[in-house]
Formats: sequence, structure tokens, C-alpha cells
Amino acid sequence: MVVRTKAAPPTPWSSDLATPQVDESAYVHSFSRLIGDVRVGANVFVAPGSSIRADEGTPFYIGESSNIQDGVVIHGLEKGRVVGDDGKEYSVWIGSNTCITHMALIHGPAYIGNECFIGFRSTVFNAKVGDGCIVMMHALIQDVEIPPGKYIPSGAVIVNQQQADRLPDVLDSDRSFAHHVVEINEALLAGYRCADDDVCVNPQVNYARERNKTDKGLNFNVNNENEYINSVENMSLSSDIRTQVRSLLAQGCIISTEHANQRRFRTKSWLTGGQIDSRKESQIVAKLESILREYQGEYVRLIGVDPKAKRRVAEVVIQRPGDTPGEGTVKSVATHTRNRSGRNRSSYSSQASGSLSGDVAQQINSLVAQGCNIGIERANKRRFRTKSWLTLGQVSGGSNKIFGAIEQAMAEYPGEYIRVIGVDANAKRRIAEVIVQRPGDSSTQSSRSYSSSTYSNGGSSSYSGNAGGAKLGSNVIQQIRSLLAAGFKIGTEHANKRRFKTKSWQSCSPIDSTRESEVLAALEACLVEHSGEYVRMLGIDPQAKRRVAETIIQRPGDSPVAQSNSATSSYSNGNGRSLSDNGRINSYTNHQLSSEALQELRSLLSAGFKIGTEHANKRRFRTKSWNSCAPIDSRHESDVVAALEACLAEHSGEYVRMIGIDPKQKRRVAETIIQRP
Repeated sequence: MVVRTKAAPPTPWSSDLATPQVDESAYVHSFSRLIGDVRVGANVFVAPGSSIRADEGTPFYIGESSNIQDGVVIHGLEKGRVVGDDGKEYSVWIGSNTCITHMALIHGPAYIGNECFIGFRSTVFNAKVGDGCIVMMHALIQDVEIPPGKYIPSGAVIVNQQQADRLPDVLDSDRSFAHHVVEINEALLAGYRCADDDVCVNPQVNYARERNKTDKGLNFNVNNENEYINSVENMSLSSDIRTQVRSLLAQGCIISTEHANQRRFRTKSWLTGGQIDSRKESQIVAKLESILREYQGEYVRLIGVDPKAKRRVAEVVIQRPGDTPGEGTVKSVATHTRNRSGRNRSSYSSQASGSLSGDVAQQINSLVAQGCNIGIERANKRRFRTKSWLTLGQVSGGSNKIFGAIEQAMAEYPGEYIRVIGVDANAKRRIAEVIVQRPGDSSTQSSRSYSSSTYSNGGSSSYSGNAGGAKLGSNVIQQIRSLLAAGFKIGTEHANKRRFKTKSWQSCSPIDSTRESEVLAALEACLVEHSGEYVRMLGIDPQAKRRVAETIIQRPGDSPVAQSNSATSSYSNGNGRSLSDNGRINSYTNHQLSSEALQELRSLLSAGFKIGTEHANKRRFRTKSWNSCAPIDSRHESDVVAALEACLAEHSGEYVRMIGIDPKQKRRVAETIIQRP
């Protein structure tokens, strides 16, 4: 993108015709204007609509990693100067890691220190703002010097030094907010630069150019390849990385690189190292090694781009801080390499300290079987509270690749929340969010194992059905996991038959814990205390202060066995038979749903969709003329499961598929075959 810069016009007070000096790593949007002697530091982001005009007061300085947001005006008077951190005089000095937010006015002479935040529509004129100050919205700062680390509230008018000296100190929460804004704008800078980079967005251009070179006579003869193979032993790249390069070239991919220091790595604000304009393996390896030396002490990753699909197919970190090229410490940490132990996808290993639990693995396998895209996100405790997750990207491929990527993320961010996202590629929306790691989880805590009668937490403690004999069904346990993973709280209510008819439920004892074993214990205590009554489980959003789920987990007349397999919480009594709402046993021994189908069913119901079924014999299946089974009006999982199993039994020997229907859009969102002849 062309930067709109212009020399200062000749005036009675200036005739040097100075032009802006913009660091090559900075990004200045074409819809902004820079005029005169404006010095823009490294990694500065200048947003659209800003005006930085050093045609009267001059020069201006903007320190590294600062951001100038939309509509900001920076100007200066002819007379009056401030002394910058370099000891020179400036009309306007803006330090490093500082945010000048939307519609703010900075009019020189003005000095703004490092790591400051100037809020929307605030004005700084003939003033000095010390390091680490937070200026909120619609404030006026004029003719004063603000000491470092002070907080200026919204609407404040600070026009004398007594007011400035009485200002309160900045709180840690305010400082965290300012740092968050810096991180966001660093990510925007990387995104805008990517949008202008053919390698990042439109790799077809460079691929076509390289292909033309190849067509004109470039070829790879056996002798050259042998020469390369004989010489690679002296190179610092590991054999895994060289294998990855060969594999990408064999697929016709374009090779490029990106690098990031530790702060940029945390915010995923990678800087492009450019495309490697070669299709020859030896030249690519040599270029990679020079890049490793150039960015020693930083993260460097190798990018493989499919020029036809115009998307990335591989991201491999080939250097981390502390690695020394030439000592054999450079290693591939690609998340998309197959487990060499040869295990199938139900058995996988990881170099991470923790491992995924069986129920999480089952849910991920179900999402993969549905054709969902799998993404990974992370958040520290502060981001978790504000629901501002950071994406770690999408993972494509089989379950082994996905499990490896998840467990690598768990290993890289051991003190943070990690969650897995299932995205419906057709509807382009999320259908599942599963938290697989929480801060403080140990390797044993990350591999929790539950059954319908025993709940263990990392092996350190276990909980089984209480003395009263009331036990929760497996699907209730699964729903509890889903609610807790989403950050919801669990509550319980009970009602006798009369209160049930009038919908006047009474609350059980509050459940303050979010540990699954303690929640399960509290629920079963409520079942025992109110045996012979209706008991329902509540999912509560603590932030919105509203209910997100209501599930009846006990009905009058349920026996302890029935409670563990009741119609609203389970559908199997362990003998291949399902229970209806009143406890009657329906014989569908050979027509039970698979675990993948059950998982998808839960996902559809939790998303508010309706369920339908269709069947077809072999001839109708070939012609795609399916017939509908009986409609399913219920949204209760047990009722839906019973209807599905009835359809399976009725149409034994035929194809049967489950339909997910969006009742608002009146369209299908999922079609899954659950039985084949």
C-alpha cells in the first residue's frame, strides 16, 4: 500500500522542504496523511483518517510500537519546543508503546512519554504528559506538566499545575487495559501488513512468476540433487525440517518465513520474512539458515502456502529464543506431523506434560467425523474473565494431528486456559467450545476420567455414588462438563408433584464450587434429600445472570437404577435397552446410537436446533430420494434418542440419517448417516 507522505511547503519560518521518515517495519495507512519532518519509529501503526502535519511546528517524533488511531490530528505551533528523550528539540514528541486513540488532538509544543494512553477526543496542548499516564475520554490537558504514572479521568480539565499535582495514581487494571490496547494494535499492524503481502494473502502471483521461470528452462537434475544431499550434513537445519521442506515442494507449495520476538510471539503478531523465491531445495535451505542467523534469539517459523487454494497448509516453528544455529538445537515443532509410533487415533502420545482425557478425545473425534474445522484458542486469567481469547489457529488433518496440536498448545501455555473450537464449515459458525486446560492443571488433572458410577479427578480423589444410592446418568455428567467448561455455574431445584404442575420450584443448597467432582457430589446429595420428587439441574451464566440450561435429572418413582439411567439424563441401562420417561423398557437392543452420533446429537440440541430423521433403502439411497421418519417434536435428549432408536429399529436394513434443523432459518445445518445396511 502506498504511503501518502509529502514534504512540508516552503514558509517564512521553514524552507528545508523536509519529508517524513518512516521506518520500514511501520505501517501507515494510505488514507492517512504525513506532511513534513515526521519521524516514525519501528512497528508504529498509523490508522486511516489520521493527519500528522509538521508544516508549522516541526519536527515530530513517534516512538516504536506506538499507535496513532483513526481521526487523530497532530500539529504544532511555529514557536515552542519540547526536549525529547534523545536530548533534541521537537514540536511534538510521542514515546514508545503509546496509544493515541480515536479523534484525539495532540498540538505542539507537546511531550507524551512512553506507555501512555490518550483517550478518545482528548486534547493535549502546550503540555508534558509523563511516562505511564492514562488520559481517559474528552479530557483537556493544557499548560501543565503531568507527573509520571498519573490517571486523568474522563471529562477532566487540567489547566494549572495544582490540578496536575493532585491527580491520582494509575491502577494496575488501568495499566493492563493500556497494554491490551497496544497488543491489539500490534495485531492490527501485522494484519494490515499481511493484507499487502502477496505471500500472505495472494500467493498465486509469486507462484506464477516462479512457474514461468521453471518453464523457461530451470530444472532439477539428479547430479545437483545428489550434490545437495552430500552437503546437507554440514547445515544446521534438522533432518525433520529438511524433510518438511521437501514435502512442501513436492506438493507444489510456496515457502516463506515469519519471525517474532517473545512479546510478538505471545500476541501472535508475527512479522513476515518474505517469500523464498526459489523452487530448489538447496537454495531454500541455504536461505532458511541465513534467516535463522539474522533473527537469532527470536522465534522463526516456516510457512507452506498452497498456491491453488490460496491458503496456508503448514506452519512450522524452526527456531526459538535460546536456540543456536549450528549446534543441532534447531528443531521442528510442527503441529501437523504424524505420530511415528504408528498408533491409531484412539491411542496417541504427546511430548506435552499433560494429556487429553478420554471424553475430550471422544468429543474431538466426533467433531472431526462431522467434518468440522478444529481451532485452538488460549486465554490467561484476565482474558478468560473478559472472554477475549487469543486464537492459536486452525488445525487440519486427522485426529492424530489435531491431538498433537492441542497438546503442544497445552505444553506451550501451561498456566493458561486452552479451548478447542468446532466450526461448522458450511454454516460458518461455532457448534462446540471445549476447555481442555485450566490454570493450575497438572498432568494428572488434565487427564480426568469419569464413568457413570465413579468420578475421579486426577487420581488424587474419587467420588462414587453416595450412600443413598442415587447416581447421575452419563449424559447428565457430559452436560455438566460442557456447562463447567463454558464457565457456567450449576444450580439445582426440586418440586413435588403439586409444585411441579404449578411450576413453583424450590432451590436446593447453592453449589459454589466449579470442580466437577464437588458439583456431582452436591447434585447427588440433592437427589437423595429429595427422593420421590422432581429434581432439575440448572446452568447459570454468572456474568449475564441468567439461566442457560434446565434439565430434569429425577422424577417421582425413579429407582436408584432408574435415576442413573433416567429418561432425562441417560438412555442405556447397560443391557442394551433404553428407558422412556416413565421407566418403561423399550427393546432396541441392536439399534443403539454410536457414541459419535450421540455427541453430535448433544451438540445440535445444545445449539437450539431441532432433530429429524430420514431413511432410504439401497435404491433410494443411490437416487438420493430419502423418506422421512416420524417427526420429533421434543427437545429433551432422552425423547430424541428414543425416537431415533425407534426409527433405527423400524427401518433395520436401510440407511438412516439424522437431520439438524435450524428452526429460525428453517434450513438444515447437519446431515449425518447413523445406520447403514
